[in-house]
Amino acid sequence: MSQEDPSGYPYLPYGAPYGGQPPPQYGYGYGVPPRRDEGPQAGAIVAVVLNFLSLASCLNVLGLPGGILAAVALTRAREQPGSARSLLLWSWVLFGTGLVLNVALFLFLGLTGRLDD
Repeated sequence: MSQEDPSGYPYLPYGAPYGGQPPPQYGYGYGVPPRRDEGPQAGAIVAVVLNFLSLASCLNVLGLPGGILAAVALTRAREQPGSARSLLLWSWVLFGTGLVLNVALFLFLGLTGRLDD
């Protein structure tokens, strides 16, 4: 019990089995959107914020040079993306190293009893 739809596809009433027909193919459409390559700009913004936040909250002394490197990478993101990626990588390395050193310091102080005051 199917009727012909004006678009050329059969009309199936509610509850009728679909019958394994492929969905209708349209001759036009948007397709896959083009890739927006922002380069290292978004990562540089995140690195600047996290490095300076770690400097202010955890006294991560490596957050200052990491934040400066990320800020320089942010300014170079459009003109020199290769150089910006390199600076951004070093910024993340400094952030991670400072974070590991802070955790190790707090663990050392906690295990030796110096935080028991």
